[in-house]
Amino acid sequence: MNNFGLNATEQRQLEERLSKRQMQDFMGMFHNMFETCFTSCVDEFTSKALSSRENGCISRCVQKTLAMQQRLGERFQEHSQTTMMNQQQ
Repeated sequence: MNNFGLNATEQRQLEERLSKRQMQDFMGMFHNMFETCFTSCVDEFTSKALSSRENGCISRCVQKTLAMQQRLGERFQEHSQTTMMNQQQ
């Protein structure tokens, strides 16, 4: 038994569900980023290929989105640590 009172089978099932959920969340975030950047940057459908302007725009959009996600994660972690420290006092 672990800290949560789960046996080995229950623990494995929980980990599998968490892993599946994390993958779904990641794919959802990726899809949203792709949709947002594509919609913001691609406005012309006269060619199969992206123009250099569209390509650059998508690249910058993806970089900014990933940087924002990283910063949000850092801030969430900082907030969680502060909250835990306050609860321990």
